[in-house]
Amino acid sequence: MDFWPEFLASSWGREFVAGGFGGAAGIISGYPLDTLRIRQQQNARSGSAISILRNVVSAEGPSALYRGMAAPLASVTFQNAMVFQIYAVLSRALDPSVSPKDPPSYKGVALGGLGTGALQSLMLTPVELVKIRLQLQNTSHAEPHQALQPHKGPISVAKSIMRTEGLRGMYRGLTITVLRDAPAHGVYFWTYEYMREQLHPGCRKARQESLDTMLAAGGLAGVASWMCCYPLDVIKTRLQAQSQSPSPKYNGIVDCFQKSVREEGYSVLTRGLGTAVSRAFVVNGAIFAAYEISLRCLFNNGSLETDNAIYDKKEEKLSLPSNGI
Repeated sequence: MDFWPEFLASSWGREFVAGGFGGAAGIISGYPLDTLRIRQQQNARSGSAISILRNVVSAEGPSALYRGMAAPLASVTFQNAMVFQIYAVLSRALDPSVSPKDPPSYKGVALGGLGTGALQSLMLTPVELVKIRLQLQNTSHAEPHQALQPHKGPISVAKSIMRTEGLRGMYRGLTITVLRDAPAHGVYFWTYEYMREQLHPGCRKARQESLDTMLAAGGLAGVASWMCCYPLDVIKTRLQAQSQSPSPKYNGIVDCFQKSVREEGYSVLTRGLGTAVSRAFVVNGAIFAAYEISLRCLFNNGSLETDNAIYDKKEEKLSLPSNGI
């Protein structure tokens, strides 16, 4: 019974919980758009996001837009806490010339984001594999055995993959996920730090940005990160959507790229981009807003306190040695 009070009394505990709230807010707010994006990427005949939305709601019901959400939602607390904590450490460690009293340099921010994206791919790959299989279930471009034997949830999908493809199957798409997420996270954190400074000059040092600044900077950071990695995300979706029985359509990243472009043209690499960008702005604005607001509440035992006091505590926390990463 004493675990939670002690856990929340530590800065690491508060960071973990705030990261969970931020990640959960992002998943819930953007998941329907993510489902539409996945379906657009997988099939050239899917049509626009609006037409897909109408077809899904009429044929499968509104709940189909949230199919597969349990897998990322269940893991998002740890994943988001890990992302923000690793980034906080790496952004300083990779550019030690900056004083602990000053905000990380833009170089440290970009390199820290690059390392964070690469590391988080190890956990994200199985989660996204399960999510994609569920999102494409009951569609005309799902695998034949998926259409005949629909899964009831993420555990059912994971068991099926382990049984038919083994542990290696759970990590299908790891390479392409790293290639996508490493540069995307570098752009993501750099854009957030740069844009909030432009929207509220001096806030990186004074730590007094408003909610509007966090929402706008977070949204723009999400848009920038998706713009730079979207073609890789299309390839990743197609590789993870296929099973190994009877034989895979694509034999790797290069083969998937060549066949997709040959069969559907280069436009396939940007299919669903509008949906992804719209989702990215909403999701990442929600992530940063929920994360910062939760952190502020936790640092004052449930009530908001002044920005300076909050960020003085955060700065003191981030300047301490990190022993868990």
